[in-house]
Amino acid sequence: MVVTILALAAAIVLPLLPSTSAGSLRGSARRLATVIRYLGDRSVTTKSHYRMHLDMGENAVSVKKISDGEEKEPEDPFFSRRIIDEGVTIEDIEVPRLGKTSEGVLDIDFGVAGLADFAVIHLKGANEEHFTVTALPYGGKVEVAEGYQEMKP
Repeated sequence: MVVTILALAAAIVLPLLPSTSAGSLRGSARRLATVIRYLGDRSVTTKSHYRMHLDMGENAVSVKKISDGEEKEPEDPFFSRRIIDEGVTIEDIEVPRLGKTSEGVLDIDFGVAGLADFAVIHLKGANEEHFTVTALPYGGKVEVAEGYQEMKP
């Protein structure tokens, strides 16, 4: 009787729990949004230039500080952490100057006024679910939305 009750409870509860791939996707989108916000704030407060490299082939994000025209590793250990989890892919990135790009490496620049250009980044999980990270220039506003959201003109 006890086994039957436990099996019934598990059959009801387990499908309602979020999958680990959905959690990885959500976490990756939130970490990416946090890094974009932090970079915007840091570039404004320190009057420094930064560049975020989004590598769609490797599904990796890296940050470099621009100093004397050269890219250097930033001193802040916050930028050395992995941002995009395994199993999550950068499906495409949309910026006004290039349109939608789905391969290669795209750079997003942060000047002394913060994020220099509007950007929409689409992340895809293992189960084909999506999250959209939208970053607005010169205000620091970054939104994370479930699903695949198109760039708004």
